[in-house]
Amino acid sequence: MTEAKQNSPAKDWLEAELADTLDEDYELEMSEPALSLEIAKIYKKAHPPSMDRQQYFRDLITLQSELIKLQSWVAYTKKKLVVVFEGRDSAGKGGVIKRITQRLNPRICRVVALPAPTEREKSQWYFQRYVPHLPAGGEIVLFDRSWYNRSGVERVMGFAEPDQVEEFFRDVPEFERMLVRSGITLVKYWFSITDEEQQMRFQMRIHDPMKQWKLSPMDLQSRVRWEQYTKAKEETFARTNIPEAPWFIVEGNDKKRARLNCIDHLLKQMPYEEVPHEEITLPDRVFNPEYERQVLPRELYVPGKY
Repeated sequence: MTEAKQNSPAKDWLEAELADTLDEDYELEMSEPALSLEIAKIYKKAHPPSMDRQQYFRDLITLQSELIKLQSWVAYTKKKLVVVFEGRDSAGKGGVIKRITQRLNPRICRVVALPAPTEREKSQWYFQRYVPHLPAGGEIVLFDRSWYNRSGVERVMGFAEPDQVEEFFRDVPEFERMLVRSGITLVKYWFSITDEEQQMRFQMRIHDPMKQWKLSPMDLQSRVRWEQYTKAKEETFARTNIPEAPWFIVEGNDKKRARLNCIDHLLKQMPYEEVPHEEITLPDRVFNPEYERQVLPRELYVPGKY
C-alpha cells in the first residue's frame, strides 16, 4: 500500500473539517451588519493578508487535532496543566483561547476569567481566590488573566497600594514554585502588540456593534496609560521570570500567526503521546415491536420559521 493511500483517511478528514470551518467563517462574516463589513475592509487595507486563508485553517485544524491528543494524554496520565494568558488589551488573548478550547472537552479543559474581586475577596490572601480554580489530576486550566492582575491593571489603575504590589512581587515566585512542586505544569504567555495596532483594534471595537461589548472602561484607560502599562510589564518580567515558570512573549500584531505560534509552542511544552483507547463500536438498537412513539403537543416544538 502506498504512503498516499495510507494517509488518505487522515487527508479526507482534514479536508472535511477545513470545508466546515471555512463555511462557519464565511457565515460569521456574512451575518455581521454592513457597518462591521465596512470596518473589516478598512482593517484589511492596513493589514494585507499575511497568510493564505485556507492554509491558515489547514494549519489550525492540524494543531487542534494535536490538542485533542494532548487532552487525552493529560486525562490518561492525570497530569495538571495551567496556562496563563496576559498582555495588552486587544492583543489577541481571547482569540487564542477560543481556538484552543474550540474542539476540546470542557470537562477536561476549562477557562477561568475571574471578575473584579468582591469586598470579602479583597480581605483574603491575594492568591486565595485563584487557588480553587487550579486543576486536579487530568485537567487543563486556561487563565484569561490571572494573579498578574496585581502587577498590571491593579497597579496602574491604583486599585492596589505600592506595598501590596511589592508584597505580590515577593510572593509570586514562591507561589509559582509551589504550584510546580505540586505537579502542575505552569506556562505563562504575554501577548504583545504595538501602540498603533492597539489603537486600530480599539477603533474597530468602538464603531463595530458586534464588538462593542469587548470594550470596558479599563480597556479605554489602557490607551491613556500605555507607558505606565509598559513600565509595569517590564518590572513584572524582571521579577517573575523564574526558571520554573518562565514568560513566553507572543507577538500579536498578526492575529493568525499569533494563534498558530502560540498553540504550536504550547504543544511543545508537554511530552504528550498517543494513549490507549478502547475501540468504539455502535451497539445495536433495542427494538420492541409493541412500543409506539407518543405524539407530543405541537406547542412544545420550536416554530419552523426557516
